[in-house]
Amino acid sequence: MSIILPFLAVLLVTGFAAYHRLRLAVWAAISICAVVVVDLLGASTAASIVAAVIVAIIALPLLVPGVRKALFTAPALGFLRKALPPLSQTEKIALETGSVGFEGDLFDGKPDWNKLLAYPKPQLSAEEEAFLDGPVEELCKMVNDFEITHVYADLPPELWDFIKKNKFFGMIIPKEYGGLGFSALAHHKVIQKISAISSVVSSTVGVPNSLGPGELLNHYGTKEQKDYYLPRLARGEEVPCFALTGPFAGSDATSIPDYGIVCKGEWNGAQVLGVKLTFDKRYITLAPIATIIGMAFRMYDPDKLLGETEDLGITLGLLPHDTAGVQVGRRHFPLNSTFQNGPVKGKDVFIPLSQLIGGADYIGKGWNMLNECLAVGRSITLPSTGSGGAKAGAVVVGAYARIRKQFGLSVGRFEGVEEALARIGGRAYAISALSQATAAAVDRGDVPSVPSAIAKYHCTQIGREVGKDIMDVIGGKGIILGPRNFAGRASQAAPIAITVEGANIMTRSLLIFGQGSILCHPYIMKEMKAAQDPNAKAGVDALDNVLFKHVGSGISNAVRAWWLGLTGARFNSTPGDAYTKQFFRRLDRYSACLALMTDVSLGSLGGKLKFKESLSGRLGDVLSHLYMSSSVLKRYHDDGAPEAEKPLLAWAMYNSKHEIELALSGALRNFPIRPLGWLLWLLVFPLGRRATPPGDRLNHRVAALLMSPNPARDALAKGVFLTPSEHNPGGRIASYLEKAIAIEPVERKFMKAIKNSPIPPLMFDRQLDYAVSINAITLEERKQLEELRAITLEVITVDDFDTHELRSAGYYDKFPQQAPRVDVAA
Repeated sequence: MSIILPFLAVLLVTGFAAYHRLRLAVWAAISICAVVVVDLLGASTAASIVAAVIVAIIALPLLVPGVRKALFTAPALGFLRKALPPLSQTEKIALETGSVGFEGDLFDGKPDWNKLLAYPKPQLSAEEEAFLDGPVEELCKMVNDFEITHVYADLPPELWDFIKKNKFFGMIIPKEYGGLGFSALAHHKVIQKISAISSVVSSTVGVPNSLGPGELLNHYGTKEQKDYYLPRLARGEEVPCFALTGPFAGSDATSIPDYGIVCKGEWNGAQVLGVKLTFDKRYITLAPIATIIGMAFRMYDPDKLLGETEDLGITLGLLPHDTAGVQVGRRHFPLNSTFQNGPVKGKDVFIPLSQLIGGADYIGKGWNMLNECLAVGRSITLPSTGSGGAKAGAVVVGAYARIRKQFGLSVGRFEGVEEALARIGGRAYAISALSQATAAAVDRGDVPSVPSAIAKYHCTQIGREVGKDIMDVIGGKGIILGPRNFAGRASQAAPIAITVEGANIMTRSLLIFGQGSILCHPYIMKEMKAAQDPNAKAGVDALDNVLFKHVGSGISNAVRAWWLGLTGARFNSTPGDAYTKQFFRRLDRYSACLALMTDVSLGSLGGKLKFKESLSGRLGDVLSHLYMSSSVLKRYHDDGAPEAEKPLLAWAMYNSKHEIELALSGALRNFPIRPLGWLLWLLVFPLGRRATPPGDRLNHRVAALLMSPNPARDALAKGVFLTPSEHNPGGRIASYLEKAIAIEPVERKFMKAIKNSPIPPLMFDRQLDYAVSINAITLEERKQLEELRAITLEVITVDDFDTHELRSAGYYDKFPQQAPRVDVAA
């Protein structure tokens, strides 16, 4: 035992130092002191000397810069230069685009939660609040989504006029150019509110304020371009679209075949230098009605009119829709969602260099420009649409599940329905926090490339899952389309958001972790840049500054992952209140696991990792749920830790914990290097995988919140359109909840009274007469029951149509003899 003690002391000191990330010199000093102490306590002197020598052998070469560089850094640089995979232009730009916020802490393995909680609480200005309560509320009241999607296949003229008049297309345009100059948070809130009533209208409003001419001109336009186009865009005089995707270039946009040849041509009656464009684009939102078309193309200068370079790279241009040669095709019809969308083609379309966004200075910089703007735009429109639909759906379906009864019981009381309601409520709560967090990041000045990908993927993916559960709960009410249906069109349209702004499969399997592990990691990007430095000495110096910090961090994360897993993360110090500390502590553990898995995956697989898409997707899931959970906790504390929201908070956190462990388990069980996967399992799951999804009792509590008036339900309802107006069936259903609950005691009394009555159930009036006659209910209570019956019928009634109302105009063009007859005299 005396022989083992010195080595055990060094091992314990090493674990302690690694966990707390002490400097190497401090570790060496404490280790030597520990060896001396155990030697004085009777340990073997020879063993103590050997242990001290081992510490010195490790520490001294690493503490002397010249020796460290010669023995370790220089060989490591040579290895990195050979091992790093070649990157495509798309990958290089994606990896270098964007800034790093709190997501960087999650890759560090020891997040600074105080930094997260210290971010200012997102707040709207008084002007933005007034816009939401005024024009946005009015717009939502004007929307008749069934007419938009079934009758007009478009927004009616009065809606277009209202949107343009109130500058909905100019939310992101600065006030100096006549726009509203709103914050990203206000943009998010506007889209979230509109999406509760119509995804067609929210898309129509969202796209001009997302990736497109307005955003691009605002950031990169010349003074002349800004002065001319931005005021016109803000007033709605110009309707913009942006053409990127084509038949042969989708996610890999840098491979676009659309091209422009530098040449001279005529523009406004004068001979000028410009570009002759040939392009074929599709899926372009607003293209059928756009007056100004943003265009991405690869620019060539074969005659070298601009310089010696022939391939000038991806460039962005502005084409007035009436430019000679531009062909705006017929409309696409995306899943019965009738927002304006269609193809754009052109051959030998000439535009002058002055129509290139940013002018000649930005030739060839188009992909960088698109990535930076996409990181911002992708943070808002789709996440806000997904979260808005989920929040509204949660509130409305909760009311429906309380009012709708089967077997004499509210359908929401059945445990199977409770499970669905809990998923709806918990997921809506989580993605509403996530979408707000990304908008807040934009307002802090971030260019959140990775968080925007997380928000886009999970808000649309989870939004689709919420939609499925809503349809399951409401059954026939959801599948029969018509003016009374509040969920059917949203369910139909859900896959659209999955495919746009980066298809979700690609976003999960390539982008979230693939970009995050490089851009957000505290050391990887710096090491890659050092390895690419052509100056060998500068490369060694740059790598030396980060390599051993990275090694120390990796050792620390291995120790932290194992210890926090072994102890259930019960003893680490975190902020939060008595309730939320448990969640911060668990996220500490999972952050260490993510950092460890990232380092081992990159170190062992190198360039092959980018082809291991399943592994990348699972580690992306870990990162995503860490970020989403962080957003939930941040929002919860920003709102003053409301007691009523604890069940929703707990559901979201337990669900994310389960998803994180599921993803880590899948990554380890399928790790390409099997022995390494087994070793990592011991560090990540020293006691096995223990997280479980939210249980039945928690499901019951969340479902109960959705089915009764309370502050937590009000919090979910905040920011979405639930006014019980003529064309808002969901708002009307939600508005009936309190009255229906108030009448429930009378209803129970009535049902008990008629239980053995011979009067058939359909003879409701006779049943009421009977109950009054035996004094089971009063006349006033009879009126209440009649009102409840009317409410229930309103909630459950579905629409029906004459056949001619369902046929398109094209049918009657083909069979005019079957057209409905019109009574002229009438």
